[in-house]
Amino acid sequence: MSIYQHYRPEEHEFVDRVLNWKSEVLERYSPRLTDFLDPREQEIVKNIIGNDTEVRLSLWGGSSFSERKRALIYPDYFTAQNEDFQLVCYDIQYPAKFSTIEHRDVLGALMNIGVKRGKYGDILISGDRVQFICATEIAGFIDLNLTKIGKTGIKLHTIQEDELVEVKTEYHEKTGTVSSLRLDVIVAEVYNLSRAKASPLIQGGRVKLNHKIVDHVSTELMEGDELSVRGFGRSKLIAIEGTTKKEKWRIRYGLLK
Repeated sequence: MSIYQHYRPEEHEFVDRVLNWKSEVLERYSPRLTDFLDPREQEIVKNIIGNDTEVRLSLWGGSSFSERKRALIYPDYFTAQNEDFQLVCYDIQYPAKFSTIEHRDVLGALMNIGVKRGKYGDILISGDRVQFICATEIAGFIDLNLTKIGKTGIKLHTIQEDELVEVKTEYHEKTGTVSSLRLDVIVAEVYNLSRAKASPLIQGGRVKLNHKIVDHVSTELMEGDELSVRGFGRSKLIAIEGTTKKEKWRIRYGLLK
């Protein structure tokens, strides 16, 4: 039985990377630290390595409520500590009375200075507090180059992990029935749209599945998949609860509050 049959074709490349990380740890008998992984990537790593008897796995992104985390894969002699994940936490200081900074602004500013998404984790916003976590190896570059977010001048202040603000992810749960588990069908159900309106959103690159743009309307969804539709918000397919007598799928899903 092939390991790949459990994953979508577009995930096969990442599966190969995980298998290579495992081989590297076994051959070198030393830990391997990854970049930040999104929740779906973490799930794949846990499925492949989580119950392995030869190597061990730990995930950490700065706090117990982190969404994006680095994976540490290591031999059984090693004991993982939080400092092994090599994280730097920043609090962004800016003139909050005159400016507003949103998640997308921080994301854009980091992209503009050339920082790859895998090198930083969660961006946390609570009221006027704006924070983010990055990999230690990129912190010096960020210190030198991240001086503005949009048109707003900023200063970066390093903080401890226990100073991170807690931003909870809460979903408003609903149930429904759908004719199939295709992406266009699920988007239409979750966001109360017709399939005729859902399809152009997908084909236009406005829909992300597990944090990656997917433009094929026929992509099949699985339990636990996360969706993001630009202009409509984030959601999650929480459970697939079987079929009805009319052979429709019963699903339970959540819209981010």
